[in-house]
Order: sequence, then C-alpha cells, then structure tokens
Amino acid sequence: MSFTYPDHVFMVAELSANHGGSLEVCLETVRAAAAAGADAIKVQTYTADGITLDCQTTPFQINDGTLWDGATLHDLYLEAQTPWEWHAPIQAEAHRLGLTFFSSPFDLEAVDFLDEMDVPIFKIASFEIADIPLIEHAASKGRAMIISTGIANMGDIEEAIAACHRQGNHDITLLKCTSAYPALPSDANLATIPVWAKTFGLRMGLSDHTTENAVAIAAVALGARVIEKHFILDRAIGGPDASFSLTPDEFAGLVKGVRIAEQAIGGVQSGPTGQALVNRRFGRSLFIAMDMKKGEALTPENLRSVRPGDGLHPRHYRELLGRRLRQDAAKGTPLVWSLLD
Repeated sequence: MSFTYPDHVFMVAELSANHGGSLEVCLETVRAAAAAGADAIKVQTYTADGITLDCQTTPFQINDGTLWDGATLHDLYLEAQTPWEWHAPIQAEAHRLGLTFFSSPFDLEAVDFLDEMDVPIFKIASFEIADIPLIEHAASKGRAMIISTGIANMGDIEEAIAACHRQGNHDITLLKCTSAYPALPSDANLATIPVWAKTFGLRMGLSDHTTENAVAIAAVALGARVIEKHFILDRAIGGPDASFSLTPDEFAGLVKGVRIAEQAIGGVQSGPTGQALVNRRFGRSLFIAMDMKKGEALTPENLRSVRPGDGLHPRHYRELLGRRLRQDAAKGTPLVWSLLD
C-alpha cells in the first residue's frame, strides 16, 4: 500500500500517553486535533511486556534526570500504553474526520496487528532505531516508513535505511529529533535537516519535543515536510507526556505558523512578482526637473533621477548630460529618447 503525502507540510498530532486511561478522551483528542488543523493522528502500539521486562533491578529503574525518575520502565509503559482494542475506534473517528491514522509499532506482533488494520505508515521510534529485525519486518509490509533519529548516530541511521531498502521499501522519511522531554530549542540543531536531506536523499521532518512553536516553523523553512508534536486536550489530564504536549489552541497556532511559513518559502524568485511587480513603476527614473525650452542642454540641475519609473533608466544619466531637447518640456516630464536631438 502506497501513501501519498499532501502537497503541504504533513502535521501529525501524537496522542501517545495523553489519554488518562479513557477511550473517550482519545476520541475527543482526535476531534480536537482535526479542529486544530492536524493532518494525522498517531498512536503507539505496544504492551508493557512487549517493550521491556517487569523487573525491579537497577537497569530497569529510571534515575537519569528525566520526568519519570523513580519509576521502572515497566511501570511507565503500563501507564502510558494505549490498549490495542482502542485502536479501531480511534482509527474510525480519525477517518470520519479526514485524518490519517497511523502508529509506532514496538514489536513484531504490533507490526502485524497494524498491518491488519491497514495503516498507511509505520513510524519507528527513536529508541527502536537499533532494532533492525523490527524495522525489517515493518518495512516488509510495503507501507511508508517514518524513522525518528533522536538517539541515533550516523551509523544507526544508515543501518536503519539499509534495512528498509533490503525489503524493497524506499518510501522513507527521517525525522530530526532531540530525545529530551521537554527538549531545549538550543539542542534542536535544525541545520542538520538540509544536510541529511542531501546526504540520504530522503524526505525530512521534525519530531519536536520543545514547548516552542518557533522550532517547528524554523524546521519547515529548512525543508521539513513532516512535523510531529505531542497533543493533549488539557495538560490537567496529566500523564507521562503532558508537560511537553501542545493543547488544541497551541497546536492550531503551530499549524497557522507553519502554513504562513510555507507561503513565505514559495519558490525561487528571479524578479518581482505580484504587487511588487506593480510597484516597480514607483522606482527611480530620469525626469526633467525644471521647465526647459527647445535646444537647451541637460544639466545636473534640470535632469534628475527621481521616483516614479516612467522615464529612462538612471544608468543613462551621465551619457545624457549635455544632450539638447528637440522640443519644450515642462517640469515633471519623464525623459524619453524621442525628446532628445
């Protein structure tokens, strides 16, 4: 199944863990995302047991200066997971509202589950970029691939791309990402986007965990064609992702900014267009600056470069000094060749 991206920047609202354990909150989130201008709603498809081990030992404890310090990985994912039986009603509501519905699978079973749902895109989360068997299995389904790069080095990215290519899947989008929650704008390094676009020859995007809309808008100016932001109905819902998720009004503001940026980017321009082309007539040209009689010579006093642009180009100014008029000319007459002997 091929997926056709829209002509505009593809705006993805990430539902993630922002459901507070309620399917109705999920469905209301889909409706709010559509109203805010999203193109797609994305979820995450995993179980706590499928993504980690239910283990209390040190490696499974979170104590690294994150929002989730003090929890175990299993406890975090148990709270954050979106029940698989919710996927179908979320997808149905998204489709009813004209949104694309897709997900991040975190194990092979999740890939098969989403494949049966006929989702058009698989997203590989940043922390799964080293899971080559997962990437290969997802890519083998022939659906569009989005790969986030937050914790990846260049070798990781090259290996993930190669895994897709081995499965004959070349529809790959890379997301520049900073895996910090929330992330600082100063860590975004958006200049990477056009470099990677050239290096890998792939569509680029941004998975943005900052709380500032300016970061995503700047990414669009640098070539990002996909923007993903975590989305929440109200941060009062709480949950693991609440602090770096956008509310509907904030997301709508982001969409507006992105659309304005797209208009401003436009295309390569080699001359004025639109109103600027009309206004070109108000540029400088050569005019008679005082009343003159036939036979008088042009001097710096009676020939001037002024607005508007109805006379000869100012480039001719010096060559015209000393030339004589073949007829009378009043002050304010645009100088044209036919006035000259």
